[in-house]
Amino acid sequence: MTLLHAHAHIENMVFSFNGIVNVLLDAVVDTLKTLPFLFLAFLVIEFLEHKAQDKIKHLFTKAGIMGPLVATLCGCIPQCGFSVMSANLYSSGIIALGTLIAVFLSTSDEAIILLATAENGTFEILKLITTKIIIALVFGYLIYFIERKKHRHHHHHSHDLCEHDHCGCEEDGKILRPAFIHTIKVFGFLLLFTAIIDLAVAFIDTDTLSHFLLTDSVFQPFLSAIIGFIPNCASSVLLTQLYIEGSLSFGALIAGLCTNAGAGLLVLFRDKSKFKENLRIIGILYACAVLPGIILHII
Repeated sequence: MTLLHAHAHIENMVFSFNGIVNVLLDAVVDTLKTLPFLFLAFLVIEFLEHKAQDKIKHLFTKAGIMGPLVATLCGCIPQCGFSVMSANLYSSGIIALGTLIAVFLSTSDEAIILLATAENGTFEILKLITTKIIIALVFGYLIYFIERKKHRHHHHHSHDLCEHDHCGCEEDGKILRPAFIHTIKVFGFLLLFTAIIDLAVAFIDTDTLSHFLLTDSVFQPFLSAIIGFIPNCASSVLLTQLYIEGSLSFGALIAGLCTNAGAGLLVLFRDKSKFKENLRIIGILYACAVLPGIILHII
């Protein structure tokens, strides 16, 4: 009996090892299929960013009461520059808090690119963008009018923070290198999270996985909104992949992507004298993300 048990144990180990290898190979193959599309998308985004950034910055500065609308529409464009730029403009006293919140809420970055590779990608992208535009406009203008009297114009010199990724985005005319670096980063995160999700699905029972991710729970948007605060593309990649895999509701995805302002939040926290104010902004952003996330999750 001992030999039989030992033999069975070895067979189970071999089966588990082979299963892990197969799952990982599938994850690599699935992720590799997205690589050309990711690079092309980031190449186009970098080109547009370098060609239009100065004009958009001028538009932000002169927008006035149209600020939240301009911010919302610009934030829909999937690139990291707008959240960083708006944070710099807010820190310099050039734009109002409502405009800042609007661009943070409408920004989706890598989520749009990843959804394009999914089944019914066009429909999912339109659903995501439309929902985030509505949320950004509602809360952007609500906060704009509430905070209007507090806003003052203080023009300071400020620098963008795109160098946080050392991608070269801040260098005029160079688009291949930053596009390549952004592609590799997103590809790496996508491969990692795809492998983790696939392994979890293969080796963890559905009830345990659903319990961990708070599936069907009204608290899922609270959890995803916290994940969204991770200040790089990892959080948006993780949230989008969980949604594509069916582990995250649309409401929870919206909540997580609404708090996913990327490096914009890092820009705000560079000014240590405004630490309490920045915490207040995080609280406002979290509330603006969770409330519609819960409503959509329930619906």
